Amino acid sequence: MTLTPRKLNIFIITKLPSAYLCGVRTKHLDEEKCKVGVKYRWINKNPFKSIFWAVQGMAAEFSTGALMIGKIQESGKRVSMLVTSSNAIFTKKATGKIMFTCHDGKAIDEALKRAIETEEGQTLWMKSVGVNEEGIVVSTFNFEWSLKIKK
Repeated sequence: MTLTPRKLNIFIITKLPSAYLCGVRTKHLDEEKCKVGVKYRWINKNPFKSIFWAVQGMAAEFSTGALMIGKIQESGKRVSMLVTSSNAIFTKKATGKIMFTCHDGKAIDEALKRAIETEEGQTLWMKSVGVNEEGIVVSTFNFEWSLKIKK
């Protein structure tokens, strides 16, 4: 089964309903990158008239996790995945439409290959950058993911 933005958005509805209600939507997925968007709305705002940091985090994390889910499906292996650490930098108010993009497809390939070859857990850091409609970076999130082959 090929993973598509439509299938990922159905996944969001069924498995991450709070993200869906806040407007988190997958826009693009390929071998190298995943783009997830969120738009400033009443449901996801903070008192400072911008998108609440946790909503930005949901979109950013999903851009990394969706890319990983696709790679795991392609491998045909049963793999557990878990975020073990994260950090973020906020550089501008997030208003309007924000697009979070993760370009770490190759890093996932390498970590997954090591996990399969060694049968040991692997960790990797993945970055998602949120950009507004003007092309200005509003936030950058880093997530440490743990991968382990299930036996």
